[in-house]
Amino acid sequence: MKTLKKQRRIQLIALATVALIAATALIGYGMRDGINFFRAPTQVLAEPPGPSEVFRIGGLVEEGSLVRGDGEQIRFSVTDGGGVVPVVFRGVLPDLFEENQGMVGTGSYVNGIFEATEILAKHDETYMPKEVVDALKEQGVYQAPEG
Repeated sequence: MKTLKKQRRIQLIALATVALIAATALIGYGMRDGINFFRAPTQVLAEPPGPSEVFRIGGLVEEGSLVRGDGEQIRFSVTDGGGVVPVVFRGVLPDLFEENQGMVGTGSYVNGIFEATEILAKHDETYMPKEVVDALKEQGVYQAPEG
């Protein structure tokens, strides 16, 4: 009788372990496209990601680089003080988007140009995404807001 209980307990533990591994694999598989890593322009230039990799880039919109093209195409450059990456975006920019302001874009790096699918801009006078602040501090160009 004891061996039957022991055998059932081992079977139950093995089944729970298999179920846990399967659930972890399914969660990982489901989230594979939903995870976007952040990179600063300097990091993108040092180690260019593949054209199929979707990631986030952030920094300051470079002064004098904003060019509005035909239709909804916009070109500009994003910098962290150490590197400059050209960006192309098709769509409507946020109202607060302008030169020398913080931004974060989601997209992919193809043939030396970041093709953005989404652009986020700061929303008030003091806000800048933490990743952008950290990248600017690394380059020594971050200036804390006054006040």
